[in-house]
Amino acid sequence: MEGIPSSDLKSILHSKRANIYYLQHCRVLVKGGRVEYVTDAGKQSLYWNIPIANTTTVLLGTGTSVTQAAMRELARAGVLVGFCGSGATPLFSANEVDIDVAWFSPQSEYRPTEYLQRWVSFWFDADQRLAAAKAFQRLRLDYLGKQWLGSRTFDKAGFNITPATLNNLISESLARIEQAHNHDALLLEEARLTKQLFKLAANATGYGDFTRAKRGSGADPANSFLDHGNYLAYGLGATATWVLGLPHGLAVLHGKTRRGGLVFDAADLVKDGLILPQAFISAMRGDDEQAFRQACIESLTRNEALDFMIDSLKAVAQQLGAPLS
Repeated sequence: MEGIPSSDLKSILHSKRANIYYLQHCRVLVKGGRVEYVTDAGKQSLYWNIPIANTTTVLLGTGTSVTQAAMRELARAGVLVGFCGSGATPLFSANEVDIDVAWFSPQSEYRPTEYLQRWVSFWFDADQRLAAAKAFQRLRLDYLGKQWLGSRTFDKAGFNITPATLNNLISESLARIEQAHNHDALLLEEARLTKQLFKLAANATGYGDFTRAKRGSGADPANSFLDHGNYLAYGLGATATWVLGLPHGLAVLHGKTRRGGLVFDAADLVKDGLILPQAFISAMRGDDEQAFRQACIESLTRNEALDFMIDSLKAVAQQLGAPLS
């Protein structure tokens, strides 16, 4: 791959790339000009190609190592690399290599500036930031309704939701969002709605009583799958913000000082719509982590979750940001 311009490697838009990789107990390296991961099978080493030009995110779990040459090629292709624990939980860091220097550094600053300029033009105004947070919540609810009521995959899996029940819940939440006079009120509404969605999903799948455990402390399958799936959404959120050149600290809902808050804002756009129902479906189906992860990745890809995140960020930036002079 030496000598190939980085622009050629990035010919596939991030929003159209098909692959998210979670790897564990392997080595990532460059072999024959290709980025590959190596697993050991007895005395043999098995090499598997990573099509980096069609990959958005690589998550490296326990027992992994990566060479500098591999990181350089991943960076040239615009692949976000995350370091995480077992099952992709928790995510310790998500970084990009600066291809012009030899060391590993946080997100490369060689990114577009159009959306950053629009974002910062409203971000320091509390009222405008609240307006942006409300816009995010409206987009989230619209996506939620389309996925829960329009997904044949969920229907076939026994995720039966009464349209009137969900529509009433969404309408009530929209009204509360409009009435929210500050970020605290908006966060309270988000928590209230999410609690209702958990109850609805548990009833729809026959899961029984469910209480969301905090900080990965839940031992039941649904809680475990929710933690796992949410980190996949965080990987896409980090990719969406990186593609547009938006620093992760410029959150609109998760607080001005929340580290990586904008990643969580972006991930929340799709978590309830796709990850939440799949967690309960997989829990009732008896899926293992690998089957659940594959179902989530297929759902995120099929429903163009990354497209939706990028388009939502762009729409908010253009709606509230000052025109470029």
